[in-house]
Amino acid sequence: MGIKKTLSLGVLTAALGLALIGGGTFAYFSDSVETTGTFAAGTLDLNAEPTALINLDNIKPGDYGIRTFKLLNNGTLDIEKVLLRTSYSVINKTGEPENTDDFGKHIKVRFLTNLDKQEDVIYETTLYELQSLAPDAVENKWQEWFEERGGLKAGTTDNLIVKFEFVDNGEDQNQFQGDSLQLKWVFEARQGAGEAK
Repeated sequence: MGIKKTLSLGVLTAALGLALIGGGTFAYFSDSVETTGTFAAGTLDLNAEPTALINLDNIKPGDYGIRTFKLLNNGTLDIEKVLLRTSYSVINKTGEPENTDDFGKHIKVRFLTNLDKQEDVIYETTLYELQSLAPDAVENKWQEWFEERGGLKAGTTDNLIVKFEFVDNGEDQNQFQGDSLQLKWVFEARQGAGEAK
């Protein structure tokens, strides 16, 4: 074996020894743990009882009907706001000329605080005006009362009392004889702001 090979082998052996010594210097214990998480979304589930709110037949100017119905929160999240969208259609009697006025302008709606004191009105308007308001505008009219009561907590119900009146305006309202108005209310639940959990 030549001197170069011997020298090279010696340097290589020394480097290997140093590497082993250095590698041992950086030895450490190790351990690990696995963690998991779950995100389960809650539910908003707004219902109404009854869903057929009102059916009045053979009404004349001055007639009214008071109906109580429940809004139910069957979900797992509290409802902070309930928006109301109103729509209706008027069916004119067959063979008669079209009305010159909207029947909905003559149906007054009063949201009441309780059944015994019918003068305690939260908000009063006509179906015509209610239909033309955006849900947020309606919200501003009667939402304060709803929020005063703490919204609608999960698993609870709230009673709403509404008085519908065919207003007698003291004028000729003959054009509405035989007409019918079909009302549709859509209640939309909104959650509250997010919070720390």
